[in-house]
Amino acid sequence: MSFDQFLPVYFFVILGVAMLMYVLLDGLDLGIGLLLPLAEDAEKDRMIASIGPFWDANETWLVLGVGVLLIAFPQAHGQILGALYLPVAAMLIGLILRGVAFDFRVKARDHHKRLWNRIFFVGSLLATLAQGWMLGRYVTGFAAGAGAHAFALLIALTLPTAYVMMGGCWLLMKSEGTLQEKARCWARNSLLPVALGLLLISLATPLVSDTVRDKWFAMPVFLALLPIPLISVLALAGLAWVLQRPGVREEFSWLPFVLAIVILLMGFFGLAYSLYPFVIMDRMTLWQAAASTPALTVIFFGTVVTVPLILLYTAFSYWVFRGKSTLLTYG
Repeated sequence: MSFDQFLPVYFFVILGVAMLMYVLLDGLDLGIGLLLPLAEDAEKDRMIASIGPFWDANETWLVLGVGVLLIAFPQAHGQILGALYLPVAAMLIGLILRGVAFDFRVKARDHHKRLWNRIFFVGSLLATLAQGWMLGRYVTGFAAGAGAHAFALLIALTLPTAYVMMGGCWLLMKSEGTLQEKARCWARNSLLPVALGLLLISLATPLVSDTVRDKWFAMPVFLALLPIPLISVLALAGLAWVLQRPGVREEFSWLPFVLAIVILLMGFFGLAYSLYPFVIMDRMTLWQAAASTPALTVIFFGTVVTVPLILLYTAFSYWVFRGKSTLLTYG
């Protein structure tokens, strides 16, 4: 493969990494927002504090992903955002509501604080549903018909349960006492809808896309891909087993979060394999959508520097604020 052919593949990987990091990191933030109505007022402050040092920076990965799509694949960028104009607007409204509510709830009086808590939940739910719908439409290549829209709706309803799973496992690791026990129960209760959603999506995807069906069920590729669903099933079973044990709160509070990450990682690998080499399924390949080689070359050297720095900063921030969370206070 020549350097000219390599560049679109490189940026496809960067785009995938950015989206994966966003789902893993901002997914737990959105999960906390979705769980907020289930907690007592005092517990809500602890829940928000657990994501306080990270939540804003986590959205950097979304900005990076959209930026890479715009600069490296400009032809696909216009078609994708044009087809997803309304859900993108809904997601941005949800993220704005979350940002405003996050800051205002801290300084508001008690009767206003409840309102901002509700807005934080509504923003989280709106952003999550929009992201699920966008993913479903994208996987089908924006196909028309009831089946394609039903598939998008299925993912839109499944994604909140996955984020709740992430949020519950995160809280289990970051909290103590009653809230930690509630987090264990929330995470455990999310597993059945997550498993059901993943099963239905796995069954429906080959039905809505001939390309995906041909790629997954051709021999001997099918055998090589078996570890992806097998690891997903084992991780789900392991997570269910661990969350059944109250002792996980003291001994292995980090393990459920790691297993939840493994589940989402397997879903990402399956999706990446299904999509490649298309930027838009069955409509536009990486090389058809890519910008000119000189433009990609300039961007290449920029990402070689910036992406590792963002990764290092992210790892450093999570390391600095490791351990149990404490209440956020503002002067």
